Amino acid sequence: MTHSMTGYGGATKRYGGFIIQFEIKSVNHRYGEVVIRMPREWTCYEDGLRRLVLSHVKRGRIDVFINKEHEDHTSPLRLNRPVLEAYIKAASEIGVKYGTDPTMTTADLLSLPDVMTVDSSVQGMELSEALEHKLQEGLSEAIQGLVLMREQEGTHLAQDIANHLTRLEEIHAELITLAPEVVKDYRSRLEGRLSELMEGVLDEQRFAMEVAIFADRSNVDEELIRLKSHFEQCRGLLQSCEPVGRKLDFLIQEMNRETNTIGSKANHLALVNRVVEMKAELEKIREQAANIE
Repeated sequence: MTHSMTGYGGATKRYGGFIIQFEIKSVNHRYGEVVIRMPREWTCYEDGLRRLVLSHVKRGRIDVFINKEHEDHTSPLRLNRPVLEAYIKAASEIGVKYGTDPTMTTADLLSLPDVMTVDSSVQGMELSEALEHKLQEGLSEAIQGLVLMREQEGTHLAQDIANHLTRLEEIHAELITLAPEVVKDYRSRLEGRLSELMEGVLDEQRFAMEVAIFADRSNVDEELIRLKSHFEQCRGLLQSCEPVGRKLDFLIQEMNRETNTIGSKANHLALVNRVVEMKAELEKIREQAANIE
């Protein structure tokens, strides 16, 4: 199943008196890059969490957000009264000794170092294997949501690409039909011109040689055969369970190369018009393939 590189997932877990929230989102990226943002005291678990993400997602920029809050929603900040009183006393002594104004606003007092501290009862939870397991469990649940969304989006992308491939195959069939007409039209035009110039007397051998040279130079059989093979490979990739974005990108480049070669060899208006349409379809496929994992 084809996967998109865009998705989102979330989960919530409770542990040690805390609510732990998990969010994971991904966007297009050439490689697999995981960025994790979580409480600083949990960074020792970061490598394991990154490996967990990469075991499910191979390509894209993946941002992981892990936050915690105390379950009873009380503020963890507490007023450190001894420190506050020491600041006020010091301000008063400075005012008496140096004649300065000891008045301080509430905002001034709260901005002083260590006036507000984190209550030791809600500072955090002890690092342990149980905590690591809970983080892995919560992130796994969020990843499931992410993968599901990427699968759903990938299905739509694959269907759209398949539709464009169908149109390419139709144009390809038209090119196969038109290719022999190129030489026939050239032969007819050349014969008419030479008849006018030479008053109806043709050098049959020279004429046949010119037509043969043109036929060889304008032959696109090999390009059409390779295009057919590329179409089949693309359809096979769209059914694969492995990441196929880079392979699709390579095949699109190859198809563009073959199409450009056909266009450069063509000397026929109808054929050139089909080449232009084929290039337009390939560009639409390229835009969609850029979103595939």
